[in-house]
Amino acid sequence: MVIALDRGLSVLEHLTRYPQGVPISLIASELDIPLSTCHRLLAELQRRDYVRQTRQQGDYVLTTKVVSLGLGFLSSGGIVDIAEPLLERLAQRSGELVRLSIVDDDRLTFVAKSQGLRQQGMRYDPDMGADARLSCTASGHAWLMTLSDERALELVLRQGFGKPGEYGPAAPTTVKALLGFLHAARVRGYAVINEVFAPRMSAIAAPVVRRKEAIGVISIAGPRTRLTAARMHELAPALLEATAELGPISNASTLFGRPALGKG
Repeated sequence: MVIALDRGLSVLEHLTRYPQGVPISLIASELDIPLSTCHRLLAELQRRDYVRQTRQQGDYVLTTKVVSLGLGFLSSGGIVDIAEPLLERLAQRSGELVRLSIVDDDRLTFVAKSQGLRQQGMRYDPDMGADARLSCTASGHAWLMTLSDERALELVLRQGFGKPGEYGPAAPTTVKALLGFLHAARVRGYAVINEVFAPRMSAIAAPVVRRKEAIGVISIAGPRTRLTAARMHELAPALLEATAELGPISNASTLFGRPALGKG
């Protein structure tokens, strides 16, 4: 039973990598699951409406049921109602993408966003529900800066550094480089990155703190042509004001309050 559950969840997670669909043979091969077992798992997931086939005996894709569950969870947890006004206000002020991520044990997950009103030029709009890459996102740095160096490195090494070519040209790939980012963030009180997560993109982020512990992060991200170093530092007071406001009212959501194990 436990093995079947583990394999079923692995299939669901694997399918998120293939929004256009993927054949059962590839799923079985990449997950090292016997083809017959994989067929049974997919049949059950299809019966429960988590998976569908793009055509008869064709590729398998996720349905929107998974998305619906996640959105329902966020809604019932109260996080959207609490954070939405703050995120929208900051998005209007900055004109860029504002995101909220929450700390859940040893993960930092993006759960809400608000896009600024700019309609021209490049838009930077990654998917929600993903875990932040701690080594090369402003949100990751903003959380790690609240922890000890030892705890921060433990979390990053567990997740792994971003591989060159998958992120921006300035992404740190060594312990020394990462600690340089974190120490600078602690001095200024917020994290700043430029072509670290992605080429031609920059971001600024600050932790949401409650009872001296980070429970989430708010970030502002956009093209570096607009979100210059000067512009980010100009927006820093508004960002810090939003995080300071969210911290005390976060008790109203059950999703806040599950910080990482271990103190920094």
